[in-house]
Amino acid sequence: MTNVAAFLAVAVVSAAGTAAARAYALRRRLVDEPGERRSHAVATPRGGGAGPVAALLLWFAVAQPAGAPTWWVAAALAGVALIGAWDDHASLPVSWRLIVHVLASLAVAAATVDVETRPWAFFAIAAGGVVLVNVWNFMDGIDGIATSQAVIAAIAIGLASPAAHDASFALAAACIAFLPFNFPRARIFLGDVGSGALGLAIGWIVATASVHAADAGDWLLPALPISAFLVDATLTLLRRMLRRERWWEPHTQHLYQGLARRYGHVRVTLAYAGWSILAALAALAVQPYGAAFTMGSVVLCYMGAALLWLVLQHQVAAERDASATRDP
Repeated sequence: MTNVAAFLAVAVVSAAGTAAARAYALRRRLVDEPGERRSHAVATPRGGGAGPVAALLLWFAVAQPAGAPTWWVAAALAGVALIGAWDDHASLPVSWRLIVHVLASLAVAAATVDVETRPWAFFAIAAGGVVLVNVWNFMDGIDGIATSQAVIAAIAIGLASPAAHDASFALAAACIAFLPFNFPRARIFLGDVGSGALGLAIGWIVATASVHAADAGDWLLPALPISAFLVDATLTLLRRMLRRERWWEPHTQHLYQGLARRYGHVRVTLAYAGWSILAALAALAVQPYGAAFTMGSVVLCYMGAALLWLVLQHQVAAERDASATRDP
């Protein structure tokens, strides 16, 4: 099967699987109700991420040779998706999910790099996988944002890295087919079955691109298109920890959630997409100029994103306080 045919098959399976997941969720009443810890206003079925995950597993079946190390990645994706699906049906302890996330990320690292020859890379990939699984889960809170960010990151990494090209475009195809179900108005959410698996898939293509980077600085390039999610998730987590809040519990304190209350889901998702597209274009633009340009671009991007996060969070807090004063 050619690459184009494989990508089309991935898209078809993703769309069909999402439609089937929606019908199942409605039948089983797997629905997220609005509440103070959620950003949506109407009851919406969850678990639609089963469609993109099934599509990615199909891609492994048709595009990867039997016995290849990347089958460890397929097993890892399936494991994260299954524990997520279980959590979608009945809430699980955080420790159970974290154990699966760690094991899955270790499998991705083992499929990507040899621990004996590059131990630091191995453990960096494993740690990064756990981080991205949870970042995508934390940031999947408004219509279209997690899926659109995965599409942008996958396309950017696929264009920048020949080694990650096929996997990146398979992931993009699966997400693009899901997106009409989730944006501009969500008819189903990814759910934990999908958000965690997407984060792990992003972690894998980031690791693949970094490990096979042709230039010493190219291993940092994948950090640019995922900067919006990493900065919002990281700074929000740090703030909650400093406040001694129960940071592992659901909340609506991410910047994107505060902005969505003010400007709506569509505008915020498009704004985050705009930042990530610009960061992706920057990654492609600086790639030919070597390590110094790459490192400088990453530092400037993350400093700019962090400063913007601080300014906008201050504005969100000020507007919330003003609203509380007007409506005691």
